[in-house]
Amino acid sequence: MSYLLILGGGESGVGAALLAKKMNIPCRLSDSGTLKEVHRAELTRHSIAFEEGGHSTSWLTEVTEVIKSPGIPDSAPMIVEFRKRGISVISEIEFAARYLSPENKIIAITGSNGKTTTTTWLTHVLQKAGKDAIACGNIGVSLARLVAEAPHEYYVAELSSFQLDGTVNFHPHIAVVLNITPDHLDRYEYKFEFYAQSKMRITRNLSEQDYFIYWQEDTFITQTLQAMPPSYATLSFSLEGEGNAYLNSLNETLYFAPTDQLPAFSIAQKDLALMGKHNLLNAMAVGLAARAMGVNNEALYEALHHFVNVPHRIEPVGIVDGVLYINDSKATNIQSTYYALEAQTRPVILVLGGTDKGNDYSEIEELVRSRCKALIFMGVDNNKLHAFFDNKITDIRDARSIDEMLHHARTLSQTGDVVLLSPACASFDLFKNYEDRGDQFRSKVQALISSTEKKA
Repeated sequence: MSYLLILGGGESGVGAALLAKKMNIPCRLSDSGTLKEVHRAELTRHSIAFEEGGHSTSWLTEVTEVIKSPGIPDSAPMIVEFRKRGISVISEIEFAARYLSPENKIIAITGSNGKTTTTTWLTHVLQKAGKDAIACGNIGVSLARLVAEAPHEYYVAELSSFQLDGTVNFHPHIAVVLNITPDHLDRYEYKFEFYAQSKMRITRNLSEQDYFIYWQEDTFITQTLQAMPPSYATLSFSLEGEGNAYLNSLNETLYFAPTDQLPAFSIAQKDLALMGKHNLLNAMAVGLAARAMGVNNEALYEALHHFVNVPHRIEPVGIVDGVLYINDSKATNIQSTYYALEAQTRPVILVLGGTDKGNDYSEIEELVRSRCKALIFMGVDNNKLHAFFDNKITDIRDARSIDEMLHHARTLSQTGDVVLLSPACASFDLFKNYEDRGDQFRSKVQALISSTEKKA
């Protein structure tokens, strides 16, 4: 008997297994590592065959199709072998989308930066407007799990390039590309164009009834559209010119052009729930998508004005001795750190470091020189950071833990400063993931606050 083989037992793989079970598709799940107890229990409860700690040879031969975890590269030997044998290898989102009805719409959001904020914010807008919307994808809950559980009107899906790599017929109603800047280049032969092409796969199946929302100042996106004029509707947002949404710098207002169904809309920068230049872009993308789905101006204003951002993204976690500590652990690439630094108005002690993904630190050099009084490198190997910054910033320290980093931060800072954890690197050298890094930072800062209050 042949099976659908699911490689990887994280949320994506388990969600795919649950959906396969619901659709009566024989499946097996195989993971080279150790499954989380919650996933192991879930698979057992639903009588889904699984293995962990390695891949059995027999399981790799009796295969009709493969769903692979986003963390498994296309270059992995077993993936190469499957494709040589003519076996389809897809992503969980490709699989899940097969079982949606036409009335169930996907709003797919990708980009190098801003995906999580935009996904969460748009879901908030739609829900406040009375629509049945739910966030999914790279944000934490798999699309497949949600499709297996119950239908929703709108699935707002945060998608990484790794997830898009495994798509063939995936067809969102609205596709959003916020920006494309170098990231994950280690997975793309260190070639930006390969990574960018992966992001643009989100548009490949759009039809005349669909929308593509993009940043007008992103050179790669605009050049791609010019080279291959699309059949689908395009909606652009801009900070420097006039798009379907743009920043009116004279009165510091975001302006949205009228549509066939809705009058023009505007909102002052100061009325947005989130501050910073990058959040102007996120807000415009959210507004364009919401208006494409018929959200009226009053509901849009309220939801853009009242919103709490996700953790680990320029998240103030406390003030100790007059120093503000900010958790931006989700900044795992240079552009995210650029935006975080750009939003600061006080002297910064910047915490960088972790697992480098091909960063070009010259992109933040000017901001670091102008806004940072000191740097702390928190990682196992900080050589690349030292090679670039040692002759540019006078005060640099190294740390191998949150405790050591905070010790340096307290020594370097004074009242009115900001300690900004915005590493520009992945976290896997010292932490489980960026959430673990951010959670440890938050809890240690809050412990400092408690200890200083007791002393007072």
